[in-house]
Amino acid sequence: NLAVRTPTQTSTTGIEAARVPAFTRGERRSAHGSRFMNRGMFRPARGFTLVELLFVMVIVALALALVGTSISQSISGAEMRTAARKVTAAMRYTRTKAILSKSEQVFHLDTESLQYTAGDREPVELPEGMQVELNTARSELTSETAGGIRFFPDGGSTGGNVRLEANGRIYRVNVAWLTGEASLERGEEESPTW
Repeated sequence: NLAVRTPTQTSTTGIEAARVPAFTRGERRSAHGSRFMNRGMFRPARGFTLVELLFVMVIVALALALVGTSISQSISGAEMRTAARKVTAAMRYTRTKAILSKSEQVFHLDTESLQYTAGDREPVELPEGMQVELNTARSELTSETAGGIRFFPDGGSTGGNVRLEANGRIYRVNVAWLTGEASLERGEEESPTW
């Protein structure tokens, strides 16, 4: 910055100095005091244009739509896992009940109404939109859409599996015939065919 002197001050040479305005390099002022750039144009106002704001809002809306779709698919995936774990737990309960009561117990599944019953418990409904398949001994089928897996007092069973599928996710609950042990495995995801 340059030194500013008032008109009443005199220099050592005895000449009165004039007031010198302090400007930054490449800048000058108009008679009204507004700042101009070198080419004589006003500095642009700071901020965003309406087009820029709309563009950003469209990008944010698209991102939220993608995230929303992803969340809804993960919720159905969580429901799928929960249903598969509950079916596995129900089969383990039925096996344990057979061993402790020293009597045969049946895990019963109706693939049409999407309900299963574990031993003497109340029926449980599976989530809507789920495809269920029961593979069991022919002697345990009670109708075309219903059947069961029988557990014996020694821990054994008639064996079989329950296949659960929704949104391309597959879970299979397997029951070993010799030991009656129920295990859960996740199957290969099928890619959708459009």
